[in-house]
Amino acid sequence: MAPASRSARSATPADRAVATRPRNRRQLILEAAGRVFSERGYHTASMEEVAAGVGITAAALYRHFPNKYALFAECADVMVDGLVTAVDEVPPGAALPDVLTEITRITVAHRASGGVYRWEARYLSSGDRRRLAVKFGRLVGRVDAAVQREHPLADERLRAVAALGAIASITMHHTSIAQRRAEELLLASAMGVVASDPAAGPASARPVELPAQPVPRTRRAEILAASVPLFARDGFASVTNGQIAEAVGLAPSALYRHYPGKIDILAAACLQAAALLAQGVEHGLREVDGPHDAIVALAATYVAYSFEHTELNSVAEAELAGLPAGLRRPLVLAQREHIAVWEHQLRLARPELDPRQARVLVHAGFGVVVEAGRRLRWQDSPRHREAVTALVVGALGL
Repeated sequence: MAPASRSARSATPADRAVATRPRNRRQLILEAAGRVFSERGYHTASMEEVAAGVGITAAALYRHFPNKYALFAECADVMVDGLVTAVDEVPPGAALPDVLTEITRITVAHRASGGVYRWEARYLSSGDRRRLAVKFGRLVGRVDAAVQREHPLADERLRAVAALGAIASITMHHTSIAQRRAEELLLASAMGVVASDPAAGPASARPVELPAQPVPRTRRAEILAASVPLFARDGFASVTNGQIAEAVGLAPSALYRHYPGKIDILAAACLQAAALLAQGVEHGLREVDGPHDAIVALAATYVAYSFEHTELNSVAEAELAGLPAGLRRPLVLAQREHIAVWEHQLRLARPELDPRQARVLVHAGFGVVVEAGRRLRWQDSPRHREAVTALVVGALGL
């Protein structure tokens, strides 16, 4: 055997690492970053976690991205770019199922990292956010054109947005389900959404009476009430103790007499959200006649809660991942209990579903509420509540 060349013998470990560096390293970094940002939230995630997910050092990561924001901004683009590209490859005038099938396929394939766009995109700069919104608008326009060809209604793209919300819901939970089965369920859910008439409303829906948000009667309650709008507007990590203290007329140091830290205010907000929703569900399910009516009641209650307590709900949904495990656990248990109620009633109404399939569809219904509510700018009215409730019931295949 010929001896190794001098250059090969003298290569350093760094040289060999460069020689074996995968050509798709940037893609691997973006996939790992998407998972970390989706799981941990933008501010809690670290470059070291992302680097570990790729099997490289943080120094190597910085050769590709100068800082965490640059990595995050590109991550937020990846999902929407993939969806736009996939839809652009579908021939113009293609049938609605063909358009939605491509969107579903890409979304499920990027399930672990797709949650970045839904909640974390608010941390983008205004320019990056506008650019992303233009891309998403293009996607919605293409879906809406297909929707109107097959189910024409003057709904201002509401069904198109809601259908995308049903599909995107798979990125927001961890229910274990085969990829092909997930695609089939989400496609059927999206088709159920677009076949619904938002103006009609579900036939068995009754007016929803939610418990009122508690009136702040103590300083502790005043701090909580003042913090929620700040967290909703700017994101928990961006809000300072000084801003919270100013909102209630206190010195920043005085906050510690009522809460050990800012994270405890967030935990209290999430607990309040969970309690209000649980009370609403308990009231909504009284005297329902059968599982179908129970599902309609659950949908109407969740929609009413989302419109009536928009800021509180958005904080609880968006910031839960950033809570320490000890504070997060009771909230996760409350979420699971809420979903279990839906799952039980849905399986009674649709016995062909197994527990995992029912859970995926329940989350699809939640996704409809998020995106339809945003489309309606969370302007609360009986007409908006009825429209979104009808879309949720359609997403569940009822």
